[in-house]
Formats: sequence, C-alpha cells, structure tokens
Amino acid sequence: MRAAVYDQFGNADVLEVREVDNPPVGPDTVLVRVKATSVNPVDWKIREGYLQGAFPHHLPIIPGWDVAGVVEAVGPAVVTGLEVGDEVYGYVRRDDVKFGTAAELVPAPQRTVTRKPKSLSFDEAAAIPLAGMTAYQALVEALQVKAGERVLVHAAAGGVGHFAVQIAAALGAEVIGTASPKNHDHLRSLGATTVLDYKAGPVSEQLDAPVDAVLDLIGGDALADAPEQVKDVRRIASVIEADTVIELGGTYVFVRPEREHLDALAELVDAGKLRVDVADTYPLEKIADAHQANESGHTRGKIVVTI
Repeated sequence: MRAAVYDQFGNADVLEVREVDNPPVGPDTVLVRVKATSVNPVDWKIREGYLQGAFPHHLPIIPGWDVAGVVEAVGPAVVTGLEVGDEVYGYVRRDDVKFGTAAELVPAPQRTVTRKPKSLSFDEAAAIPLAGMTAYQALVEALQVKAGERVLVHAAAGGVGHFAVQIAAALGAEVIGTASPKNHDHLRSLGATTVLDYKAGPVSEQLDAPVDAVLDLIGGDALADAPEQVKDVRRIASVIEADTVIELGGTYVFVRPEREHLDALAELVDAGKLRVDVADTYPLEKIADAHQANESGHTRGKIVVTI
C-alpha cells in the first residue's frame, strides 16, 4: 500500500510517500480503506519527537489519527456491528505510534471508529474526529456546560474552536469567541453571540461580566488571564498546558477515542447543528505541505489530506 512515512524525527522534509507492507488486522481491529485523513497539531508534534515520553514510538511511522473511509475487513472479535463496505470515520489513536491514517489502509481498534455522518463527504468527515471530540469532551465532560450558561472559547475559528462554538450553541449556551477580526462574522454564523479580538488587550477586560466556563485553546497569556474571565476557576479547561491549568484549579483535556462521542457528533452533523470548515485539501503526495500549513497556526477550520 501507499503511505506517508518518516524514518526519523524532524521537520516536514522527513516525510515521504512510498510503498509499505499492508498493516496487520488484529482480532478486535477494523481494517479501513482510507479515503481521507486530516492534519492536527499533534501530527507534526509527534513527527518532531515531542511526544516520545507519552507513547511508545516505533519507526518508521505513518502519521495521522483522523480517518474516513470504507471497512475493508473486520477482525473476528469485533462486536460493534460494523461490516465490510460500511462507511466509517474515527479517531484512530492506538496505544503506540506506528500505524497512522495517512495511508491506503489503516488498522483501527474497534473503539476508535463508527459509521460516518450520512450527510458528509469523506473529506468533510475526516476533518471531525480528533478536533470534534476534543471540543465535545471539553464542553460536555470537563466543563459540563448547561443551557443558558455563558461560555468563552479562545481561538474559536481554529480546528477545535469552530467545533466548540457550534457544540456549545447546540447545548443551549451563550457563546463568546475570541478570534482575529477577519473571522468575526464567520463565528457569528456558527452560533457565537459575541466575538472578541484577542489582540485588543486582555480578554477579561473586554468582557462585560465573568463567564460560567472557559475553553482555552491557546495557552500562554490567554490561560494566565483565564481566572479573571470566569466565575469559578474549576470551570477552566485547557488542551494546551496541563500543569498550568491544573495549578489554576481547572482541567486538562487530552482527547481519547470514544465511539459514543463520535456517534453524538454524527447526530449533530446530520441534524444540521454542526458543520465542518475545510480550510484546504491536499493529495497524499503533498502531505508535507499540509503539515507546514498546519504548523503556521493561522488556519481557519481543518486541513484535509485525500488518499
């Protein structure tokens, strides 16, 4: 099969597309013929070696955790009801880093995939899993957002942020987002009631009153300012700085595979309550360019790679 591969850690130049052996299919594994994947910051952070202390790494590595495709084979112990030919999507995070999703075939543990939203293309579906579930788990589990509450989402136009705005709105919350002025109208179209310019000074000074919950997707000054933004520091969640947010009394969120959460996101999509921003699409042969675009940190929505 064709796959994007790197044999050493480093910048995007270490990526190449070549023929590799087909992956193994374990007893509780679903083999997916990949139609599309997407690029997330974790992909290039792994490629540069930053997560070696968090997961076992086995070079050569195929990057990618998001997938959308068609079931090619089903292990004998799979109990999810998935069958050959089903269209699926998922967040294929394994217990080690080796077989990623930027390949023609990916072995997906059954907990990581489910049927894709019926209303989406494979490209659109591939953009959802990691970012969508990060937003969902932060808002529903960590922050326990309820209808009528005011929720502040930092970096609201980004991959996780644009999902968070819509999910919070679907929960019945009043959503306040931070973004550059060029994205303000777009965020309002996603359901944000108020949009603030993060470059215009501390957000706590721009708010007319403290909010009920804060989702930090930036870290740094935004997280340092968060206690002044929220009524109760226990309702600060960050996906960026674990030690800092825990010291503040809040919660660190590192997304985990959950079929139920993928199903919940698919329901929101098919109900018209969650849409996907695909910023750009690259063929597999241009995956190095896709990584570099994501590393720039100025993308609105998600970057997709087609296989």
